[in-house]
Amino acid sequence: QVQLVESGGGLVQAGGSLRLSCAASGGIFSSYVMGWFRQAPGKEREFVNAISWSGDRVNYADSVRGRFTISRDNAKNTVYLQMNSLKPEDTAVYYCAAARLRFGASQGLYDYWGRGTQVTVSS
Repeated sequence: QVQLVESGGGLVQAGGSLRLSCAASGGIFSSYVMGWFRQAPGKEREFVNAISWSGDRVNYADSVRGRFTISRDNAKNTVYLQMNSLKPEDTAVYYCAAARLRFGASQGLYDYWGRGTQVTVSS
C-alpha cells in the first residue's frame, strides 16, 4: 500500500509561482508512474501531467504546457510540480497519484491517490 502526501499549496497572485511536493511511502517509488491531477470547484477532476518511472517521459495537459513542470527524485521518494505564470483558472485542489502498470493521463490507470492540496490564484 502506497501513501501519498501532497504539500506546498497556498494562495498566490496571478503570474506567481508555487512548487508542490508529493512524498510517497510504503512502496518502491521508482516502480510507479506519478501524475498530478486537479479538481476545481464544480468541475470534474482533470489530468495535469505525468512522469514515467525513471523520469525520461513526461506528458502535459495543453492547459498547463509551458507553465508547469513535473519532476521526480527517486532517491527522496518525491514528485514535484513547479507551477509558473499561474492564472486564476488554475485554482483547484491538486492531487498526486501513482500508477503501477502504465504511463498515461487516464485517471483509471492510477492506483493510489493523495488527499490533495489547495491552490488558490487570485486575480
